[in-house]
Amino acid sequence: MARAFVLVMDSFGIGSADDAAAYGDAGADTLGHIAEACAAGRADRAGLRSGPLRLPVLAGLGLGAAAQAATGRRPAGLEAPGDDEALWGYAEERSKGKDTPSGHWEIAGFPVPFDWGYFPKVPPVFPPGLIAAIVAEAGLPGVLGLCHASGTEIIAELGEESVRSGRPIVYTSVDSVLQIAAHEQAFGLDRLLGLCGIARRHVDALDIGRVIARPFVGDAATGFMRTANRRDYAVPPPADTLLDILARAGRTTVTIGKIGDIFAHRATGETLKGAGNDALLDSTLEAMDRLPPGGFLFANYVDFDMLYGHRRDVAGYAAALERFDARLPALLGRLGDGDLLVVTADHGCDPTWPGTDHTREFVPVLARLAGRRGTIGRRDSFADIAASVAAHLDLGWDGAGHSFL
Repeated sequence: MARAFVLVMDSFGIGSADDAAAYGDAGADTLGHIAEACAAGRADRAGLRSGPLRLPVLAGLGLGAAAQAATGRRPAGLEAPGDDEALWGYAEERSKGKDTPSGHWEIAGFPVPFDWGYFPKVPPVFPPGLIAAIVAEAGLPGVLGLCHASGTEIIAELGEESVRSGRPIVYTSVDSVLQIAAHEQAFGLDRLLGLCGIARRHVDALDIGRVIARPFVGDAATGFMRTANRRDYAVPPPADTLLDILARAGRTTVTIGKIGDIFAHRATGETLKGAGNDALLDSTLEAMDRLPPGGFLFANYVDFDMLYGHRRDVAGYAAALERFDARLPALLGRLGDGDLLVVTADHGCDPTWPGTDHTREFVPVLARLAGRRGTIGRRDSFADIAASVAAHLDLGWDGAGHSFL
């Protein structure tokens, strides 16, 4: 029996979606703008990368053709042919958000039909009663922040005071999220995770998608740095996803990176973590070697979004793409004759775009399956991926989406 693998390049959009203007993102194009900057020499960085964007393996899977179909133009550096090596196309999101849970839930077959709750940008950002309840239950001396902020910037600004006072940093973004940052040693990692569990219960009534623990280390002299011990406390999907179908069928599932957190650890099987894309790719390779017939692997590679997209680091994003591309042959070499591999994304995060937030974009759908090649065209939902995996693994499927196989 064949296996299936879905790899999510977190935030790797390929052009603004038709409804991008409603999100303030008309013209956003994560891949296109990175490629343009590389071709113009604006993404050169000594010791990191230089020159045009080089993604030969992804190009061979049809990335350039998918981007051209989505935007009408082929990104610089992806002009080379090779689009006949795989199935390629692009997908639009039906869910109303441009956030991580919405994108991943839709990939797994559940487009989000409701609006998430969001915290306003104008003070008071958080309802005073909410913060008071969390502080009281957790026995805190208080909290810092209470604003919209970039995670790295607010830790740099308030990290020292947080360590000194014992008060964690609470902030949010345009996503449906409450984030809490605290020092791993001074505050304690377990204490931070417990605090986020408390906050999760208190924000349920506000329809907030995630509470994220953001542990950091370091000091004021050397600088503060976030660690790989991040944890997302998400609400579970309100309906079945592909993962639930797999679990009921008794299939083996392995999830890589933050997938387990995104689905509130429901039907997510064995979860493997890693500090950064390279470690997550190592975990992917290890899991591929032992995934049995009929099994499913679902992976998220977070660096594109967390380290480079949100920080608007074009050179860093380009280098991460090139590193990912260079490691893809090892994954492709582990595919059996009947295995299905899908490379996709959950939203955009154009590093050339104003602000620090996600961008509403189309995503690539690149699939390798022996004997199948050519365009799958425009897909009306990310859920087509779930429908295709279900068809490939011979699972009954009555959820959203239509198989492209």
